[in-house]
Amino acid sequence: MARIACLVLSLLISSHAFAVRQTWLEPEFVKRAFLEVALKNEYSSGDKPLVKWHQPIKIWVEHRVGDIELHEQLTNAHIEHLRQITSHPIERVSKREQANVIWIYTKESLWRQDIKREIGPHALKHIRGAICKAGYRVSVQDSQIIKASVIIPVDQSRTHGKLLACVVEEITQVLGLPNDSELAYPSIFNDQTPDDLLSPLDVILLKLLYEPEMRSGMNKAQVTEQLDKLLVRYQQQGMLAEAVSLARSAPLHQLLR
Repeated sequence: MARIACLVLSLLISSHAFAVRQTWLEPEFVKRAFLEVALKNEYSSGDKPLVKWHQPIKIWVEHRVGDIELHEQLTNAHIEHLRQITSHPIERVSKREQANVIWIYTKESLWRQDIKREIGPHALKHIRGAICKAGYRVSVQDSQIIKASVIIPVDQSRTHGKLLACVVEEITQVLGLPNDSELAYPSIFNDQTPDDLLSPLDVILLKLLYEPEMRSGMNKAQVTEQLDKLLVRYQQQGMLAEAVSLARSAPLHQLLR
């Protein structure tokens, strides 16, 4: 366990996000960030329909590399945090056929073939400069997410000091926040954010996405209307201010203790 603790410590960087401008307290900023991260996609232009899971998320993890205990700790800790934030059912399953999310810890030499098999050949067009990869499929009828994959080449991500970032960002994105944006800060969806864990802004974005009022398939006007109502409620109930404690309560933070 001592070795695991040392490995975790080497993966985590100091948290600077809470010292910057507290953007999650500003409803207009949160609204703009949500519209950018949830309704846009880094690989195509224009606004997209809102996507999210409606069915329970069932994750099967395959380990093709060593340090299994470390990867299990990171995986389980972040899944628990996402479940706490969204109140959406998310669980691990023991068999691949039970899963709608396939999560693979692999190595760089196998990365391309894993992406091609799990996400599809089209995804290979977008791996230039990427360190890890995730993708999801949606229902044609209502845009709800029905299947997803996360592929993390451990040797490649650790070489860049991004194993933790890959664990946190990729599974979070396949919940329905697909876009990286400079307009979201501090956020794991912004490469300039110094922290690899969910920021208070990320917590709010996830909570908003999994409110019952937010339905997959909604367009920008419909999403905006609901955001305005939800953010008034969040502000009145103190939920924006509570985002810091929700971010800091992440089980991943506890691994440092």
